[in-house]
This record gives sequence, C-alpha cells and structure tokens, in this order.
Amino acid sequence: MEPNTERIDLKPGNVLYPLPAVMVSCGDMGGETNIITIAWTGTTCSDPPMVYISVQPKRHSFEMIRSTGEFVINLVTEELARAMDFCGVRSGRDIDKWEACGLTPLPGKTVRCPIIAESPVSIECKVVSDTDLGSHHMFLASVTAVRVDGQYMSKRGALDFDAMRLVAYNHGSYNRLGKKTGTFGYSVKKRAAKKKREQK
Repeated sequence: MEPNTERIDLKPGNVLYPLPAVMVSCGDMGGETNIITIAWTGTTCSDPPMVYISVQPKRHSFEMIRSTGEFVINLVTEELARAMDFCGVRSGRDIDKWEACGLTPLPGKTVRCPIIAESPVSIECKVVSDTDLGSHHMFLASVTAVRVDGQYMSKRGALDFDAMRLVAYNHGSYNRLGKKTGTFGYSVKKRAAKKKREQK
C-alpha cells in the first residue's frame, strides 16, 4: 500500500493514544482512602523500576498522594471498566467509591494505602519527586512492590497479560486490548534463524 503523503496540521495537544487506563488507590488504611482514574501514566525507568502519574491539583486524591508520598497503580480489566469510569467522573469528596463500585481494599505490602483486590496487578509506589507541569503535577515514583492475582500467572511463572483482558484509554473511549500482532524481537527472529541454518 502506498503511503498517503498529505497531512492535516492540528494545534499541539495530547494525541498520544492509546494510553494505559488505570485506577490509582491512595490514602491511609487507617484513615481516608480514595480511588482516582488516571490515563496520564507510564514507565520512566526499568532499573530501578520507576513510574509516574500526573494529577490535577483540584482532584480529591491530589493532597492524599502529596501528603503520604504513596499510591498504588491498579491495572484495569474489561470487567472493571465501568468502575474505572465511575471513579473518574465522581469525586471522593462526595462519595465512597469503594462502596459505590463494590471494590475491595486490601492492605499494601510496602505502602500504607490499599490495593484493589479485584485488579489483576497492583503496583505499589513511593513518590520520589513532585513536579508542577502546568495543568497537572507529575508524581515520579519508585516501584516498591508488585502484587499479582495468582490466576494470571502462567505455569512458567510469567504474567499472562492476554488473560487479563486489559483496557486502554483512547481519546475518550475505553478499548479492550485485542489481537496480538507480534512479540518482542519477532521482526528479526526468522532472519536470525535462517542465517544460523545457512552457517551450518
């Protein structure tokens, strides 16, 4: 297929999609807790493992995260999509999101805030820095623990992300991750195998 060389110019904006759609739990198990839906999130470093979330100061969870220096990124399955959306459009100032969504808080292992039991993977984080970027503050954090629902572990001890039926955020819509189109390094594997055979 020939590439289309014509382009339409848009004003600069956030059009990097799809993005992870996650529920971030925060607060203190001994006090107030909350869940906030976040799409502005991602990996920043693999060694040491570090992630970030960006939060608007007006959000109820902002001061909880800022004061405790801790939060948990909970991955979202297709079954959790409705709860995730609810946690993004309702404020924890007005409602108990745990109760409203039928979600179960479990104590964190390395943080004081709870993880969401219904999530397949919960990533416990401790804030390293808080950067005011404009509309959002970016909380850069170290990953201190990864808690996994055992049913999503393969017999080889690897995470089975396909079985989780995870959801991504795509410019106002939630989409379940679908068909696998390749695996890491697949673009060179056949070539490497062929070269190896030819050298024998």
